[in-house]
Amino acid sequence: MSDLVEVIDSRKKIDVNKIREDFPVLHQKVNGKPLAYFDNAATTQKPVQVIDALKAYYEKDNSNIHRGAHTLASRATEHFESTRNQIREFINAPSSEEVIFTKGTTESINLVANTYGRKFIQEGDEIIISTMEHHSNIVPWQMLCENNKAVLRVIPIFKNGELDFEAYKKLLSPKTKLVAVVHASNALGTVNPIKDMIRLAHEYGAKFLVDGAQSTAHLPVDVQDLDCDFLAFSAHKLYGPTGVGVLYGKRELLEKMPPYQGGGEMIKEVRFENTTYNDIPYKFEAGTPNIADVIAFDQALTFIKDCGKDKIHAHESQLLAYAFDKCATIKGFEPIGTADEKVSVMSFNIKNTHPFDVGMMLDASGIAVRTGHHCTQPLMDWYGIEGTVRASFAVYNTVEEIDRLYNSLVRIAKRKN
Repeated sequence: MSDLVEVIDSRKKIDVNKIREDFPVLHQKVNGKPLAYFDNAATTQKPVQVIDALKAYYEKDNSNIHRGAHTLASRATEHFESTRNQIREFINAPSSEEVIFTKGTTESINLVANTYGRKFIQEGDEIIISTMEHHSNIVPWQMLCENNKAVLRVIPIFKNGELDFEAYKKLLSPKTKLVAVVHASNALGTVNPIKDMIRLAHEYGAKFLVDGAQSTAHLPVDVQDLDCDFLAFSAHKLYGPTGVGVLYGKRELLEKMPPYQGGGEMIKEVRFENTTYNDIPYKFEAGTPNIADVIAFDQALTFIKDCGKDKIHAHESQLLAYAFDKCATIKGFEPIGTADEKVSVMSFNIKNTHPFDVGMMLDASGIAVRTGHHCTQPLMDWYGIEGTVRASFAVYNTVEEIDRLYNSLVRIAKRKN
């Protein structure tokens, strides 16, 4: 352990114990044991700053936004739009007007499928996704292809979970109109070469949507450097509240896309004869948004900025390396997804033991992991397995917690191997 710790530059170390003080949920016992929370790829826990921001909104500023002339409405609007601007900085978008609020990554992807896709994807056009996609980045495109008579193409992967880049290049053609690929796999942890993939797609005139649900929490994401056309991600995987998502889109595309839903906020003027739609981003934000959680998300982004994303990534990488090195010594430990470049996701099985049983036995020891197909059923089918056990690490996890995971897995493996 000490050797692994020492290889991390001291300037990139974080004070994990101090950070853990900000997360009330971590200081409890589950089944009589201290909680070790390793389900961060599903959702991260929330620091007290986020919880306090939610409370403060409802206690002091509760009001609808944008249209009110009174003080509470003005304060709520200011805080709401402050989050939009901080997101712009977080992903280095050219303008906050290119940042649209949704309820999650899933809705962000569906928004693109139902606006850009329905308008610009024609019969015979092709959409490319990969084998490792989350259902949210498969089903909307299947629905679009069915409705518009387009064709869905799938990039294969290698056994270690890396994308077959040469196969991707062969799939691209003048028929390719859209590529939608996950930046970092939620099931495997694999980090895809998104920047190179975007460059190649653009050479064929195709647009590129990045599913950033996992990558935004772990990696630097700069939409201008990537030159992606769309980026979708969720607040709740970034230490923020549930029910808040983000869609970034290039201005010239958003302005051409029809509205996703009709109602308040997305209009300039309504007549029974016709309606004039609002400017971006409001054109895509019909109805009263999730005001409180958007405002609280601002504090989550501030938390990440204060910690330093480089330091978070270094800490998580250390945990991942340590966990893999230790668990690889367990008889019957079968890792799934061993790409060279990964975010902090360790997906595995224990030989002769169903993933759900492993998860239940770990829970009995106070250790929270995710089991199943992780909404990547086609990927699991490709591997020929029902699912995996997934331990995913965040800024507040510790080496000592991984030792507990290891010791529990040793006991579980001994039962069947």
